[in-house]
Amino acid sequence: MKKCLTLLLILISFAIKAQEKDKFLPKGNEEFAEKKYAEAEANYRISQSKFKKKAISSYNLGTTIYKQNQHSESKYQFIKAIQDAKTKPEKHKAFHNLGNVLMKEKDYQGAVEAYKNALRNNPNDEETRYNYALAKKMLKDNPPKKDDNKDKDKNKDKDKKDENKDKDKDKEKDKKDDNKDKDKDKKDQDKKDNQDKPQPKPNGANKQRIDNLLDAVNNEEKKVQDKVKAQQVQGKPQKPEKDW
Repeated sequence: MKKCLTLLLILISFAIKAQEKDKFLPKGNEEFAEKKYAEAEANYRISQSKFKKKAISSYNLGTTIYKQNQHSESKYQFIKAIQDAKTKPEKHKAFHNLGNVLMKEKDYQGAVEAYKNALRNNPNDEETRYNYALAKKMLKDNPPKKDDNKDKDKNKDKDKKDENKDKDKDKEKDKKDDNKDKDKDKKDQDKKDNQDKPQPKPNGANKQRIDNLLDAVNNEEKKVQDKVKAQQVQGKPQKPEKDW
């Protein structure tokens, strides 16, 4: 009975939570309309914390932060809104505003991609299309600069690696040659020692010793087998008495 009651309470709590309305989002919208951006930001943050996968909370929070000239911070909220967005209109708006942030940061290549994705979700938005064309023009007029120092450092690192590689090869070759000479000297010495050392002659005593060892091993093996058989006989279950 207790388990049923606990389960019922859990289900009721889930149902209440599912029906819980977001009171902070509309309040933030009212304050945003009144240009009370700090107050709106606070309510949007509460809404976002309570409804973590709600894209509109992140989008509105990003827009509010953007209005307060915190462009870099707002960028992360628009990215989160894109990740949580479930409809094309939500994705279009988030990508569009992300493009605006990247334009402010003069990341024209990133802005082009953001506006392009916005148009994929809403090809009819003229404002997005205009911003996309502008971002492409700015990218053409301001192409990304190549980092010459970075290329120089890469070449230096490559030359250094090649130099170290050659040194390692030479060391390895010298080491192999030394080992080869040592192995040759050792083989020559072993050969000489073996020549000087008198070779044992096989005799009947050695053969008899080997036969004795084999017999001992066979006897021990037989003892083990006999012991195992005896244990199996002892451990055989007896027929139980009839249970009346």
